[in-house]
Amino acid sequence: MKDFAALFARVDQTTKTTVKVAAMADYFRVASDADKLWTIALFSGRRPKRVITTTALREWAAERAGLPLWLFEECYPIVGDLAETISLFLPPATGDEDRPLSDWINELKRLSALDEDGRKEGILHAWSILPQIERFLFTKLLTGGFRIGVSQKLMTRALARATQQDEAVLTHKLMGNWTPDTTTWADLIEAEDPTADLSRPYPFYLAYGLEDLDQLGPTSDWFVDRKWDGIRGQLIVRQGEHHLWSRGEDLMTDRFPELAQLTDYLPDGTVLDGEILAFQDEMPLSFNALQKRIGRKTVPKKVIAESPVILMAYDLLEQDGQDIRAKALSERRKPLEDMINKLPDTLPIRLSPEVTGDTWEDLAQERAKSRDLNAEGLMLKRRDSPYLAGRKKGDWWKWKIDPLTVDAVMIYAQAGSGRRANLFTDFTFAVKNGNDLVPFTKAYSGLTDVEFRKITAWVKKNTQQRFGPVRQVPAEHVFEIAFEGIQASPRHKSGIALRFPRMLRWRHDKPVDEINTLDDLKEMLELYG
Repeated sequence: MKDFAALFARVDQTTKTTVKVAAMADYFRVASDADKLWTIALFSGRRPKRVITTTALREWAAERAGLPLWLFEECYPIVGDLAETISLFLPPATGDEDRPLSDWINELKRLSALDEDGRKEGILHAWSILPQIERFLFTKLLTGGFRIGVSQKLMTRALARATQQDEAVLTHKLMGNWTPDTTTWADLIEAEDPTADLSRPYPFYLAYGLEDLDQLGPTSDWFVDRKWDGIRGQLIVRQGEHHLWSRGEDLMTDRFPELAQLTDYLPDGTVLDGEILAFQDEMPLSFNALQKRIGRKTVPKKVIAESPVILMAYDLLEQDGQDIRAKALSERRKPLEDMINKLPDTLPIRLSPEVTGDTWEDLAQERAKSRDLNAEGLMLKRRDSPYLAGRKKGDWWKWKIDPLTVDAVMIYAQAGSGRRANLFTDFTFAVKNGNDLVPFTKAYSGLTDVEFRKITAWVKKNTQQRFGPVRQVPAEHVFEIAFEGIQASPRHKSGIALRFPRMLRWRHDKPVDEINTLDDLKEMLELYG
């Protein structure tokens, strides 16, 4: 754990990516195989499950420190992180065992099998022998919320430097549903064949938001199709089996059982990139229809009938078992078209059609139709572009439609977490309903740090009531709220739920009596819900 703690300290104390990469590369060169494997797992989001509740951890930390729980609870929001609060609150360690990271992971597994008394004994013992940084990391692992200021991309870059392998090859190796319990360092990293796991997807190619049309040149250089509003996914057909992966590396195969029939029609050794869409009468349904199926482990027949899905395919990554991502998009598109055009129309798959226009003004008019088609805008891809890994600038752009917006007044505020623990950043907003105000959404992003500090100072001076961490404030400050979609929701008092709400701007120029009404939201629901 000492080496892992030293790595954490090095990457936590700098904002320079070069220093972080160098620190991780040094670690990967000297750590044991088991520790390296768990480090990769932790940095790529494969965390152990939570061992104990945070409530118990807070109580035990206060008890071990010999201090009242209320004092801990007062310190927690100031520090902003539970594990850091515990590591600072506890008395100094009385021992110093130098056990590797993998041993402590095994200790977590052992604790998981015990009753609460056994877990308490084991956790208190660990706290008593671990120095502060190691205690902090151990507590992070206990909560199942381990995060560190390193992206998977940086970690992969460091791994490539340490192992002398190509970064793109390693990115592919790290895809899929492996865990340190199901593989080894040798099999995952050192094995020659990155496609040994037949279910493994390719890293997704991600686009940046379009910044300037003038930089693009003639429209003839670009392939344009719709930015569909569904779930990005890769469909893999290899050796008679199919697997469906989300962009977040979530295996979704069982959630969309109707796609299983494609295994009988698509050539073996095929990997398609596309969008899972709720689809009926040759038209995409709204994302709300698809949402009924998200998060379900089993999908009832009634839900399948109400929200049938297709794969809207827009790229071919593997053909006849051969990785063709290095080919130009135009070369990948032709076999994709041939493949899908030969399939029966009754199958749950469609080819994402090309959107054409001689000028960017023509394409802007097509973009304006997006909301009517339940799309988010247009995707612009250079015809000669390969399929790369991760987010790259230059070849792929997303040209999204402007969001829907309403003006609303802030009525509740709550402090943030992490570096924003001392700021009020999470707000509840309301619209008018006659003479009343009706809360309808929460938002916590969109303002600058300067604006958050200003609103924080105002909240502290103008708090009317406290409800735990939430403060009620006078309905004085108007904000423009942007969102991507709207749907009916019986769980909310307003009967409305927004998709991806955020604060677009603080409307210092607008009085409260000019904010939007609940009727305005209901009208939007009829148009866009």
